[in-house]
Amino acid sequence: MEIIRYHSQLKVYQKSVAVSMEIFRLTKNFPKEETYSLSDQIRQSSRSVSASIAEAFKRRIYLKSFCSKLNESEAEAAETQSWLHYALACQYLKDDEHKKMDETYSEIISMLVKMQQYPQKWSIQKP
Repeated sequence: MEIIRYHSQLKVYQKSVAVSMEIFRLTKNFPKEETYSLSDQIRQSSRSVSASIAEAFKRRIYLKSFCSKLNESEAEAAETQSWLHYALACQYLKDDEHKKMDETYSEIISMLVKMQQYPQKWSIQKP
């Protein structure tokens, strides 16, 4: 197993960035009246998932802080799922688009929960 030195090497980070970029692409086609409500909200929450993972990785010297940031990321992923449900209900997303992204966020949440359950695996020793 390779040593992970950067947050960008984490599979959960890579997955969250990829799905966030897919959301960005799809929300470009949302109606203009949704620009400052649904589009901005879903983009912001989806980007916060990977941003919080990056912050957590840099705080892994302190397990409580690490887990707290991972939990924030988990909450942002759940928020994004909620916005995706609204987008589907408003018929801005196709069923298959929604299903794929919703499943991806469920996988991300599962990965984050596992990291929180075993934070020592990711920790670094205090200097």
